[in-house]
Order: sequence, then C-alpha cells, then structure tokens
Amino acid sequence: MTFQAVLFDLDGTLVDSEPHSAAALAAVLGRDHGITMTPAQREFVLGHSWNEIYARLATANVGGLRWSQEDLAARVTAERARIIAEKGLPLMPGAREAIDRLGAGRQKAIVTGSSHDEARQALTTLGALMDFPIVIASEDYSHGKPAPDGYLLAARRLAVPPAACRVLEDSAPGIAAGRAAGMTVVAVSAGNFLGQDQSAAHRIVATLNDVTLQLLAELAPGGQ
Repeated sequence: MTFQAVLFDLDGTLVDSEPHSAAALAAVLGRDHGITMTPAQREFVLGHSWNEIYARLATANVGGLRWSQEDLAARVTAERARIIAEKGLPLMPGAREAIDRLGAGRQKAIVTGSSHDEARQALTTLGALMDFPIVIASEDYSHGKPAPDGYLLAARRLAVPPAACRVLEDSAPGIAAGRAAGMTVVAVSAGNFLGQDQSAAHRIVATLNDVTLQLLAELAPGGQ
C-alpha cells in the first residue's frame, strides 16, 4: 500500500527534550513534594507517556503523591519551560528539514507521550507549530506507548489506513507502538542516547537526514 501519512514522534525524534523533561519532573517532585526519583524512574520518562509515568510514580509512592496527573503535568510543564529558557532546547539533526521534506504532498501528525502544553513548547521552539494541525498527546488516549492507541488515533483522525502510515521513532516503546498499530516504523538512532533496542523497527537510520520519501515509499508493511 502506497504510504499516505508520516507520523512523527516528538521527544527524542524531533527535539532533544527528554533530559529536560526528566530533570523538570525530578525537580518538581523533590522541591515541592519531597519525593526523590530513582535513576530507573528517570529513565522510564524516556519513551513513555504521562499516563504510564504517573501510574508508576503513584505505585512507587503510595500515599505520597498528592497531586492529580493533570496537576503534576502542569507543574512539570512550567518547570520545563524554565529549563528551556535557561538552557535552550536542542533540535535533532535534520528535524526542521525532515518536516518540510517528508510532509510534502503527504499528511502528517505528531504522536507523543507528552502533554499538549509540552508539545506546544517543543513545536514552538522547532518553528513547527503550524505544520501539525493534528497532535496526539497524553490527554488523548488511556494507554501510551508501547500500546498502539496514540498511533491508531492519529490514523483515524487523518482518515488514513494504518498500513499507509510511516512512523518515525527513537525509543523501544515507540517502535513497539507503531508496529502494534500495523504501521511501518523507521527508527532514528540519533536520539537513542540510552541505547534502547531499536531492532524491532523496519529500518534503522542514523539521523532524520537519512529519511527520504523514496525510503518511506519503498518500505512495505511487515518490513518486506
């Protein structure tokens, strides 16, 4: 099936925001809540949605986490904005060019585990806020990556069959989500700073500069 849509992961694929997100969450929990995140909890932030992050924190800190998921996300978004203002938000190599190149004549959407406010922060920095009329964020689904919910919702909103979608991801949970949705997944290793296993992707490339329309057209569902 000829591909019709490109679905972009955001954090770690288009922008190098995940360290800022983990730092912001740790700062808010430590400063305002007296909770110290473990290294494993900080690592879990990479590639997972707010739904899974909050559930893991709530389970680990029974009775200690008093805020709702929405309250925690809002506080972390504010802290992340402060960090971005101080340190900047690095873009992944070829991100801006990939949006222009791969979206030419095709539909596109963002599918992220971040909140809508966090996605807006990142897309504004990227200069791509108007490039994505459809942004699927953590508020839009119950189960985040590696569940396929976000990607399937994006396909429905674009009115494109899953098999006609190409997914660009960096994390193992994101790759699993794209595959579970019946989509073809390209893994970009530039943002894979923790060395997560990307072997489940149909193709692995070094940076977004290596992703061309020809490559996406040649990749068939199932990796054939």
